[in-house]
Amino acid sequence: MSDSSPNGVPVSEAATLHLDGVEVAIEPGETILDLCRREGLEVPTLCHDDRLEPYGGCRTCLVDLEGAPRPVPACKTKAAAGMKLEASSKGIEAIRATMMDMFAADKKKLIAAGHTHFEDRNRFIGFNPSDCILCDRCVRYCDEVMQCNALEHVGQGDWGFIQPTDGKSFLDTDCELCGGCVSTCPTGALYDKQTTHEPDKSTRTVCTYCGVGCVIDLETFEGKVQKITAEVGVGPNNGDLCNKGKFAWEFIHHDERLTQPLIRGEDGKLHPTDWDTALKKVAAGLSEVKEKYGPDALGFLASSRCTNEDVYAIQKLARAVIGTNNVHSCAAT
Repeated sequence: MSDSSPNGVPVSEAATLHLDGVEVAIEPGETILDLCRREGLEVPTLCHDDRLEPYGGCRTCLVDLEGAPRPVPACKTKAAAGMKLEASSKGIEAIRATMMDMFAADKKKLIAAGHTHFEDRNRFIGFNPSDCILCDRCVRYCDEVMQCNALEHVGQGDWGFIQPTDGKSFLDTDCELCGGCVSTCPTGALYDKQTTHEPDKSTRTVCTYCGVGCVIDLETFEGKVQKITAEVGVGPNNGDLCNKGKFAWEFIHHDERLTQPLIRGEDGKLHPTDWDTALKKVAAGLSEVKEKYGPDALGFLASSRCTNEDVYAIQKLARAVIGTNNVHSCAAT
């Protein structure tokens, strides 16, 4: 039985190349980086993000291509039939190590030039230029994905640096505070100001702010949320989030958050109670209004944060139990 490529085509019939001496099939349109990852090879990248156009700026993903005058960037070079590649040789590993040393040297120059700190009055996104390696992922994400111009690369060569457009506050640019620049930054130069501890646990869930169903990861420390992230390639959002999905989570641990039902007493003030008592109070109130004024005197409004099953149950209660069609969900507007 002949070996097959991932798409089921026998290797002998598919377009192939040699990777570290092994013949492998090529998938249509894939880059050398895609192929290496598919074959389980760990090729480092700094400037690459699968959501962005290949950039080839950091040169940490270099591989040897037979016949080429110098190593080529795996992220930006299309795989082609007949290629002979070396992605794990000692020579390539040494080049990658040298590139990492050069990034460290560039940071020292930025520090000497005074590009070490950026104060900003926004509450959510922090920026530490001394940790920036000028990979431009944040600038490209802002341009290609969000189609904003909130970040820019200023200057050339060793003296280039990243900043919010024209050196302004993020709040005075086109920034939508989506946090995408924070998520794509490979060094932590852009960071979440709300994070006070390094998370020790990650829990996957679904954002409840709207009906899109973005998949998110709650990053927690000792049971308290520190930040929200999203994995590229997962869910309908593909790692992207809006400003609420990314940053509007402080209500979870807010001192004024309601943690049990309240009932208004004869003194006109709200008092804590248990769920059985609260539900009986609600049922009695609905029955009283229906009996006195008729079912159409009542209306039901479902939150966009409710699940489809919850919304279905609410409309069933309105129509089948109360007898009114006055039911709506704010997700529909």
